[in-house]
Amino acid sequence: MPNLLKRLELNGFKSFSGKTTLDFPAGVTAIVGPNGSGKSNIVDAIRWLLGEREAKNLRGAKAEDLIFAGNPSRPRQSLAQASLHFDNRNGFFPVDFAEVVISREVSRDGSSRYFLNKSEIRLKDLIDFFAKVRLGAKGMTIIGQGNSDLFIRATPKERREMIEEMLGLREYQIKKAQAENRLKNTRINLDKAKALIEEILPHLRSLRRQTGRWEKRGVLEQELKELERGFFGPQLKGLHFEIEKTKEDIRGHEGEIKNLQAEKSRAEEHQRKVEMGEPKEREELRKIKEETRALLEKRSQIQKEVGRLEAQIEIESSKGVSGPNTLLDLSTLVKKVREELSVALTKDFEGLSLVTKKIIAEIDSVLSGSRKSPTPTPNSIREKLESINSSLKSIENSLESLATKEKHLEKSQSEFHLSFKEAVLMVELVKSKIEEWESRNQRRLFDKEKLDLRLEELKRQITQANRHPHEFALEPSQVSKASVEDLREMEKKIFKLRGDLASIGEVDASVMKEAQDTESRYQFLSRELLDAESAETDLRVMIDELNEKIKIGFGEALIKINTEFNEFFKTMFGGGHAKLKYVKPKIVALKTGETEVDAEKNVAAVSLEETAESEGGIEIDLSIPKKRLNSLDVLSGGERSLVGIAALFAMISVSPPPFLVLDEIDAALDERNTRRFAQILAEFSKKTQFVVVTHNRATMEAADILYGVTLSADGTSKILSLKLEA
Repeated sequence: MPNLLKRLELNGFKSFSGKTTLDFPAGVTAIVGPNGSGKSNIVDAIRWLLGEREAKNLRGAKAEDLIFAGNPSRPRQSLAQASLHFDNRNGFFPVDFAEVVISREVSRDGSSRYFLNKSEIRLKDLIDFFAKVRLGAKGMTIIGQGNSDLFIRATPKERREMIEEMLGLREYQIKKAQAENRLKNTRINLDKAKALIEEILPHLRSLRRQTGRWEKRGVLEQELKELERGFFGPQLKGLHFEIEKTKEDIRGHEGEIKNLQAEKSRAEEHQRKVEMGEPKEREELRKIKEETRALLEKRSQIQKEVGRLEAQIEIESSKGVSGPNTLLDLSTLVKKVREELSVALTKDFEGLSLVTKKIIAEIDSVLSGSRKSPTPTPNSIREKLESINSSLKSIENSLESLATKEKHLEKSQSEFHLSFKEAVLMVELVKSKIEEWESRNQRRLFDKEKLDLRLEELKRQITQANRHPHEFALEPSQVSKASVEDLREMEKKIFKLRGDLASIGEVDASVMKEAQDTESRYQFLSRELLDAESAETDLRVMIDELNEKIKIGFGEALIKINTEFNEFFKTMFGGGHAKLKYVKPKIVALKTGETEVDAEKNVAAVSLEETAESEGGIEIDLSIPKKRLNSLDVLSGGERSLVGIAALFAMISVSPPPFLVLDEIDAALDERNTRRFAQILAEFSKKTQFVVVTHNRATMEAADILYGVTLSADGTSKILSLKLEA
């Protein structure tokens, strides 16, 4: 036995002020109680949770009527809440939950909220969710109080909708209605797009004619741009490259000149140092001259001494003090010394030194001989000779020293002149190199000036062409060397294109913008039109497919329902026959001047209600034993209930719903038919779960559990439960 419906929870809903819970087992659940106790409020809560939107169908004037209104004993509630729990372990609902809980709440301001397993959803989502499993507020899932003859009172269209929902075709009808609504809007959008296109197209054609030549100007401008790029770009790149290379050469030259200037400074410094060494040698020469003068003075003194000595020898010779040979030797020696001194002092230092040594040796020989002579030389002469000899020895020493200094000085002078010459040559060499590099640098500076002038001229040409040099920046891979002939050819083409552009004239920016905007608008509308036409085609295909599914499903089921309906009808009435007939919609004749296409458009533009009506409906054809029927209106209340119950169970037998909620549909039945109803109810409870509000004992006896509803002293509904043994 199915047990989809598990539990109903109420809080602040109508007469149920506090939290109230009803558990629904498999089989039949009967809800009993006195009139006005709140039994039907339970049915209203289930209908409300299945997506009912109209307060009147919930026995209220407005949404606020669903909230507990309060009484002297209990304050009114600000919110009505209800939850319906379903067992989904068998996957009845297309969600991955073992239990599905639908909750709904309404506030006194009329706002409602809907929840699926505590996740908030829209009412549309809720209705679609139930439509997929053949449940909903419409149809015959819930038959309210006084509606046992609902199927009889319904219009043909409503009967068809009840059957469709019971068969699970309501989902297709909803999708079809949505598709038809979208189709209606699509047709409106199509007409709008066509009207707008027809409106702007003449103006667009005029703008296209005006802007056609300007579009050609755009092509020419692009061609000119490419030519100028090929003409100016490589030249700019080449000039920049040459200028940079020249700058690099200049920097190299200046660096070399700087290094040579430093080298020149070092050479000049070396020259100055060499020149500073010359005064020392001059000082040495001065000292030699001084010493020479001193030697000359000594010579003069020696000459004087020699003269005196010569005179003394003459005197001594006249006296005859010494031997004649001795004096003669002395006189000869003295003359010889005087002569040699005169000659020697005219020679260089080395010659003077040699003569002096010779004189000293001779004097020493005479003196040593006089000591051995038997007639010794007078002391005065001896002393003078010794004095002369001593002076000569002193001169000899000076001569040796002066000779050494003279050699050293000559060597130093030679080295100085050599070093000075080398220093001067080095300075001159560096100066020559500097002049050479400065000459090179001047040439490169001149080259750079020429390149700068060429670059300025090229930039001037670019500016005259209303371009900017940075537009011609090229990657190294894009630079190609063009020959002079190529450049001349490109220049000719550039002049020609500029002439063509001048003949076309300037673009009117406002007209061009208007043309672009209008063209964009036209393209947008054209795409919208194509999209709408495509959507229209898709929607028509979808509607046709849904119609086919509904037609096939409904037609096949209607045959089976009629068979069951006729059997249940015979059982209830003890004979007769009953049949449900599908009535096709009336074909509307074309108006004068209206084509089939226009009629199709009109059909596509009708409301959903009109569309549903145009699909036809269900009429009831009855024959009751011993009673002539011209209309269903002649049926009594009990008969109407029996027909409604027969139709209900016929539909259940063909397509058993998971559960049904019936509110006192057995109220108008007599005892015999009540028992029949209870038997049928018990039989069908094997396939369908029932929640039945009833006053009839036979129906109560068919129930598996009884809920008693009472109205307590504080004006609120209370629930008592009783489980019945089988």
